[in-house]
Amino acid sequence: MTELDTSTASTTAAEKQAHWSTLQESGTIRGILFMLWIQRMFGRGFFNALLYPIMAYFFLVNRRARCASLEFLRTHAEKYPDYWQGKTPGYRDVFRHMYSFGQCILDKLLAWSTPINEQDFEITNEPLLAEFMAKTNGQLIIGSHLGNLEYCRGFVQRYKARTINALVYDQHSANFVSAMQKINPESRIHIYQVNELDIPLILQLKTKIDNGEWLFIAGDRIPLSGEARTVTVDFLGRPAQLPIGPYMLAKVLQCEVQLMFSYRSAHKIVFELVPFAQQVTLPRKDGGAQLHAYAQQYANALEQQAARAPLQWFNFYPYWASSRSANESAEESAR
Repeated sequence: MTELDTSTASTTAAEKQAHWSTLQESGTIRGILFMLWIQRMFGRGFFNALLYPIMAYFFLVNRRARCASLEFLRTHAEKYPDYWQGKTPGYRDVFRHMYSFGQCILDKLLAWSTPINEQDFEITNEPLLAEFMAKTNGQLIIGSHLGNLEYCRGFVQRYKARTINALVYDQHSANFVSAMQKINPESRIHIYQVNELDIPLILQLKTKIDNGEWLFIAGDRIPLSGEARTVTVDFLGRPAQLPIGPYMLAKVLQCEVQLMFSYRSAHKIVFELVPFAQQVTLPRKDGGAQLHAYAQQYANALEQQAARAPLQWFNFYPYWASSRSANESAEESAR
C-alpha cells in the first residue's frame, strides 16, 4: 500500500509484527510459471486437483493466515448469517477460503497472459461500464484485495490505446510481479513498486493522469508507515483502519475516481464498476471528517462485495484492531 506522506515514518516492533507487509512471500518465479505451464498443458481440471495438496500444506503450516481466515469468516457470518445458512464457519471453510486464493493466483496469471474473453464475465450495470470505457480523461481507480484486481486491469486493457499504471508495494510479492512481467513484457500495464509517494513520483503520476492514463491503487490495507495515515471505519460491524492515501492522492491529481471489483463466482467473473467521486475535495475546515467520509464510502462498497463473496477475501492477516487476540480465541474455540 502507498500513501502521500513524503517522510519516512517509524513503526514499533509490535506494529511491524502485525503489519501485512511482514508476511513472507511464498513461491518463486519458476514455481509461479510452473503453475501456468500445468494449466496450459493439462487444463484447469488437472490444475485444480493438484492445488488440493499444495493448499493443504499452506493450511497446515501457516497459522497466521489460518487464524485470520477463521476470524474473517466468523465476523462475516455474524453480520450475514443467511449466507452461511445459520452455521458457524470452521476449518473446512478456512481451507475452502485458502483454496480459492490458490485458484486466484492462477487467474491473476491468466489475466496477464491470455486474451480476455468477455463471455467469461458477468458485468454489473453494463451501460455504466460502457459509458466509463468511452471516457478519454485520466482516472484514478481504487481496487482491493477482494477477488482479482488483475482481471479489472486486464479487462480495461482490451482498449489497447489505454495505458494503465498500478501502484503496489510488493516487497512480499516481488517474484509474482516479476513473473507477470515475464509472461507479458509488452503489456501496457506499468507497475510502480513504491514504499511511499514522494513529490517527484506524484508529479509523474499527475502528468500521466493529464495525458489520459489510468492509475490503479488498492484502498484496503494499512500503509507501511502504520496507523498514523489511516482513519477508523466500520467494516463488517467492527472498527478497522483504512488508509487515507488514495483520497489524498486523488485530491492532488484532480481527476475522477472510480472503484472496481472483480471476483470469481463459479465459472463466471463478476465485474463491477462503482462511481466514487467526480473530484475529491478536502476543505481546510473539517478535512479530517471528509477523509473519514471517503474511507467509509469505500468501506461500504467493499463490504457489499464481501457480503456476496466472502471466500474471495484475500487479506490473510489480522485485519481489525483487535484481530490478534480475537484470532487466538477463535482458533481455540474451533479445536
